[in-house]
Amino acid sequence: MITVTELRKGVTVELDGELYRVLEYDHYKPGRGGAIIRTKMRNLRSGATINRNFNSGERVQDVRLDHHSVQFLFTDGELYHFMDTETYEQPALSREVLADVIHYLKEGTVLDLETFEGEPIGIELPITIDLEVTDAPPGYAGDTATGASKEVILETGMKLQVPLFVKNGDVVRVDTRTGEYLTRV
Repeated sequence: MITVTELRKGVTVELDGELYRVLEYDHYKPGRGGAIIRTKMRNLRSGATINRNFNSGERVQDVRLDHHSVQFLFTDGELYHFMDTETYEQPALSREVLADVIHYLKEGTVLDLETFEGEPIGIELPITIDLEVTDAPPGYAGDTATGASKEVILETGMKLQVPLFVKNGDVVRVDTRTGEYLTRV
């Protein structure tokens, strides 16, 4: 058990028999009374997002997840299939569970699969990932005073703001925590 003041982004807890991951955390102290902890959490099994407020001093059950190295194989539109690199088992996760990481998945990428009591719950991405630019409009420098950017489409369908010199066929490095362009590879 941990106190709600120990909650942070990325922490996994169990509430009412369901597993939740904290997406946002805000410590609010009104003029009178105790502090209120405002959280936004995602249900790891269904993918639903909820807002939940806690009073300071409340306790929640923290959860320890197991991590296994897996390789992304393919998607059939609804399920995303992975292969455990040690046991060769092939777990699958639904689109709802992977909602915010789908645009970083490309075939052959090695990731960490998070499991709770043998049940696959989610994946943990590497900090950066390299993706190929498939659609980039031409960039014209014009008379810009600061660094200009343009929107391109990557091989996974993700849209990304990049500098004007990036063109079709370039491979760019993307920060998976912020979704921002880092460099051309």
